[in-house]
This record gives sequence, structure tokens and C-alpha cells, in this order.
Amino acid sequence: MNRRGKGRQLSLKKDQRNALLKILAGNVILKERIKTTKAKAKEVAPFIEKLITRAKKQDLNSRRILRSLVSEKAATKLFKELGPRYLQRKGGYTRIIKLGPRFSDSSQMAILELVKESNTNAKENS
Repeated sequence: MNRRGKGRQLSLKKDQRNALLKILAGNVILKERIKTTKAKAKEVAPFIEKLITRAKKQDLNSRRILRSLVSEKAATKLFKELGPRYLQRKGGYTRIIKLGPRFSDSSQMAILELVKESNTNAKENS
């Protein structure tokens, strides 16, 4: 019986789509902000959320899993910087800011970025 697959196809085969998600996630982790299409941003955001949640555990198994999913530089940054930064936050590590259409093909563009402050800073400011 056919069942509908989870997620967007993005006009790519499964292995190409997985490679694209890993590359986009690695770039967001290293640069903390990228400009991409809205569909790709919506697809990669939950993937990044899971990676950061995994990095918060700070154990050897998590480190090995992260290194298999993203590049070594990105995994190191996740483990040393982003995991401790979001330790008090329970989710919502990414933000999607919608932009207008791209000039060449009118596809909707968006900025995908990591949230800068943690929950404790937000509570202190309000």
C-alpha cells in the first residue's frame, strides 16, 4: 500500500534531498544565518532543531551521531557553542523571516537564522 512520504520533495530524489538538508543545516550552524527559499527553510528548520537538542546532551554517542549528520566543523560548533548556549531553552532555536519573491523565478525567499538569546535572557528583559 502506498503511503505519502513525510516532508517536501523539493524536486529532488531522496539521497539528493538528504544531502541538501545536511549541507543547509551545516551552513546554518556555521554561519548562524542563511538566505534560501521558503520551502527549503521550512524543511531544514526541524532538522536543525533536532541536531541542537542532540548537542545539549553532551555525551559521546551524541557527538558521534552529530558527526555522521553534519561536517566535523559544524558538529564541533554544535557541541561546544550551541549546545551550552541553548541549555536552558526547551525548543525554538531557529527563526524563519519571510522575504519577497526572487527576481529571476519568483520563488519565495526566506532567511533562516538561529535565535541569539536563551529563555533566561528573554525572561529577564520582560
